[in-house]
Amino acid sequence: MWKTVLRRVLLMIPQLFILSLLIFIMAKQMPGDALTGSIGGNVKPEVLEQIRRESGWYDPWYEQYWRWITKALRGDFGKSFQYKQPVTRVIGARAANTFLLALFATVLSYLIALPLGIKAGRNPGSRFDKGVILYNFISYAMPSFVLYLFTLLLFGYVLKWLPTMGSVDPHIAKGTFAYFLNRLKHLIMPAGCIAILSTTGTIQYLRNEIIDAKTQDYVKTARSKGVPMKKVYSHHIFRNSLLPIAAFFGFQITGLLGGSMIAERIFNYPGMGNLFIDAILLRDYSVVNALVMLYGFLNLLGSLLSDIIMSIVDPRIRIE
Repeated sequence: MWKTVLRRVLLMIPQLFILSLLIFIMAKQMPGDALTGSIGGNVKPEVLEQIRRESGWYDPWYEQYWRWITKALRGDFGKSFQYKQPVTRVIGARAANTFLLALFATVLSYLIALPLGIKAGRNPGSRFDKGVILYNFISYAMPSFVLYLFTLLLFGYVLKWLPTMGSVDPHIAKGTFAYFLNRLKHLIMPAGCIAILSTTGTIQYLRNEIIDAKTQDYVKTARSKGVPMKKVYSHHIFRNSLLPIAAFFGFQITGLLGGSMIAERIFNYPGMGNLFIDAILLRDYSVVNALVMLYGFLNLLGSLLSDIIMSIVDPRIRIE
């Protein structure tokens, strides 16, 4: 298996190279640049033009790409024009918030999805099962921003139970227990909304797998031998039904890392998604390119992680 993992990792190199080339060319096609909004006030247009020439913005794109990719391979993704700091430092300041949000949302989604999917699968056609199907339908059909805005309005502004922006209150000392509780309080709304919207696939897969597993021969054989149904569920049905859930785990957590942009924007949460949107609006190409590369790498890593988890859960499966 480890030879296959190594081969998959090496295959990521040309994939990331193609991604870097495409995103660099596409970024250069965007109208304007990071200095466009600086025109006016005390900044003269000729000064901005001089900065552009000195920065090499008028050089052929392949020369610009070669300078950028050679520095990126050394861990230098350039300097943000908006934040006046190295790109790695700008992203690093937001990465911890996004990873914490994705982790918290993943835990919440499984805490919601597993009991609902298991009970609905064990009792198909019941009122509970119909309620779960209705919940799935609503959560799948509802636009994410509608849920985000409704939650923000209700719990943030009407009831005033939860903070409406940021990741922690600035007046709380870092490292204290109050700091931990305050960060958790800021996570509840964005992570809870993301978790609710991401449970649909897990619930449906688990429910269908349990219903399908009950008709399999190994379940009928176990029942004919007098094995209690409770033990059949815990030792056979539930274990086999977890296989597709395990397969999608890597995709889910990496998908949340890149898919929390709207939530971060609406809840004004200082994560990588919010940074990505700001970087696009401000034409901060260095930050945009670095974030796209990071998201691309995480997606490839999620695919590999899902295959590895699948092969561990079911030894009969070998990744190729």
